[in-house]
Amino acid sequence: MIERIINILILLLFPFLMVGIIKKTKAFWSGRKGVSLLQPLWDFLRLLNKETVYSETTSWIFRFSPVISLATVIFASLFVPLAFGEAIIDVKFAFIIFAYTLGLGKIFSLFSALDTGSSFEGMGASREACFSTIVEPAFFITMATIAALSQNFSFTSFKLICDNAGIYGVLIIALVTFTLLIMLLVESCRVPVDDPTTHLELTMIHEVMILDNSGADLGFITWASAIKMFLFSSLIANLFLPTDLTAFNTVLIFLVLSVLIAIIIGTIESAIARFRMTHVFEFIFIMTLTALLILALVTYKIYGN
Repeated sequence: MIERIINILILLLFPFLMVGIIKKTKAFWSGRKGVSLLQPLWDFLRLLNKETVYSETTSWIFRFSPVISLATVIFASLFVPLAFGEAIIDVKFAFIIFAYTLGLGKIFSLFSALDTGSSFEGMGASREACFSTIVEPAFFITMATIAALSQNFSFTSFKLICDNAGIYGVLIIALVTFTLLIMLLVESCRVPVDDPTTHLELTMIHEVMILDNSGADLGFITWASAIKMFLFSSLIANLFLPTDLTAFNTVLIFLVLSVLIAIIIGTIESAIARFRMTHVFEFIFIMTLTALLILALVTYKIYGN
């Protein structure tokens, strides 16, 4: 029970700190001091105190979408191994529930953007839907391949890669890490796929979808986005969590790995610029390539010897 409470607290609060670390890292590489690490949390609390304004052209979809997006992200997080290396709900084929629960929240986000009647928000919705369509097959190829290797059909299979793959385990873990990192950048709308700080509608993707949101609704959307990014970083961190540590050391290493991933994201956003739209698709298809490489390695491991 205590472990679940700690996991829930980390899930709800650490995403704000993770966003703050990314901002601080970007400020460091640009020679600035930057804002406080907890500034994203203060911004969220400030949005909760602001009035929410709704356009007359919007329907109930626009009003309920922020809450549904947040609820689906929190529900999906129940199936992801967090600080203690175990999910709150550990069931078979959890990665399918995880993916399509997030997909449900994204569908409502897309409908919400279309509901405003804005051509710019519709443009952003079409781009985000297209990116998710490319990411989904690569994610399932990766997860199904690891499940076939370990014969464990939940996210616990991440811990069993080296036990079942032998000398190929390190290479498979590296490829899975790279695949999930690309998925994190795509699904969290980070550079080089998207720039969360831009204000040009023609180049915006996720941010242009929420231009009409305000107040608590905007706070829920930003919180859900931070939690989603934390979930993908948790999947990456669990690839490297040892299985024979005490609970305290497991939590400590998990948080250190999560901070390191946030620093890596901030460094990536400081080192490269947002790709041109035509090059974004090429970047996302790298995820498909690495997923197929994982499939080839596991197939050779199972049937090649």
